Amino acid sequence: MSNKMFTLTVPVTFKKDGKDQTSFRRVGAVFENTRENGETVLSIKLDFPVAVTELVAFPPKAEGDDGQVTE
Repeated sequence: MSNKMFTLTVPVTFKKDGKDQTSFRRVGAVFENTRENGETVLSIKLDFPVAVTELVAFPPKAEGDDGQVTE
């Protein structure tokens, strides 16, 4: 299983010297994991609670699948 980590940010726009600028504030991390079968799974860890502190994304299911994830 291989792992990659990305910093999760939100853009924050502000004015400095009369010009719009954007900075990026960290809100968490995204981990890309590749399972032994080659499937890629993303795990999102938030730095602050928002009803949940982790979200997991899966690739779309095949056409005709009802979309219910039971893993």
